[in-house]
Amino acid sequence: MMKALFLALAVTLLACSPAPAQQASSGTDVAARVGDRAITVKELDDRWRMANPAEHAEATQKLYDGRRNALEEIVAEMLIGNAAKGKGMSAAAYEEAEVSRRVKPVTDADVVAFYQANSNQMQGRPLDAMTPAINRYLQEQQQATARQAFIAELRKAGAPVRLLFEPPRTALTIAATDPILGSTTAPVTIVEFSDFQCPFCQRVSPTLKKVREAYGDKVRIVWKDFPLTQIHPQAFKASEAAHCAGEQGKYWEYHDRLFGNQQALQPDDLKKYAADLSLDAAKFTACLDTSKYGDRVREGVAQGSRLGVSSTPTLYINGRMLSGAQPFETFATIIDEELSTTK
Repeated sequence: MMKALFLALAVTLLACSPAPAQQASSGTDVAARVGDRAITVKELDDRWRMANPAEHAEATQKLYDGRRNALEEIVAEMLIGNAAKGKGMSAAAYEEAEVSRRVKPVTDADVVAFYQANSNQMQGRPLDAMTPAINRYLQEQQQATARQAFIAELRKAGAPVRLLFEPPRTALTIAATDPILGSTTAPVTIVEFSDFQCPFCQRVSPTLKKVREAYGDKVRIVWKDFPLTQIHPQAFKASEAAHCAGEQGKYWEYHDRLFGNQQALQPDDLKKYAADLSLDAAKFTACLDTSKYGDRVREGVAQGSRLGVSSTPTLYINGRMLSGAQPFETFATIIDEELSTTK
């Protein structure tokens, strides 16, 4: 039961989603012939994408992720094997020794912090009952983190590894009215489809700030409204309110205020946050009460739906889809890959 719980945690701790959710192969290969008419694989993909964009996007991403994971493992095995020979050890023994010395012990404080951060997933079970399972889960995470660090060191020290495996990319339209942080000439653009009432969107917000701090002008961030009104009834109006604040030059300050107060997003709350930021109250209230930016929010939802977005946060890094509140390291890996191709 505990194993099932934490397998579920690994999936559900990343994204808000009212339903499962995402891009695909194309090709000139002929899938069928009807008389003289050839039906290509690309034609199948195009039809599939039109009929069910979310399913098509998910299948394509899963295919890429599966192949990429297999490729990473093959490269890792080669690097470990080559390094082990230099030490006169078997690959298995060398890997175990190197990973073990990089593993950080799981502390009681780590267990408590995890329990508190994920209290909604504990189904009312007390900390004492969940401690063994949490401990095992965190130890496994530490083991995986240590192995990743070990492989990263081998890649830096060994022969250069060039991954020529092209990821799926989505073409995105960025409007002049989209809220943007960063330079239009930045080599990396992160487009975020997000929801102000989604706890996982809140969780990824500080990660994106860390990305901006780490990469500066090399990255720009574009916000796209995607309120999941089925499960977050206040999210749509919150998106409208953010644009009303943007009218007065404080979109991002208001954005942060909303994420800092997700449990209080009623219209009166939205107006209070405007006052807190010293916005023109009458202008803001008129904007909010007339749903001035309702169509803009709906266009964000429509654009995301056409792309197959069905959960939040869904992000695209130079068109490469990333779903859920992923850690900074995941963003950094993709950003570094993108920057390496622009040199």
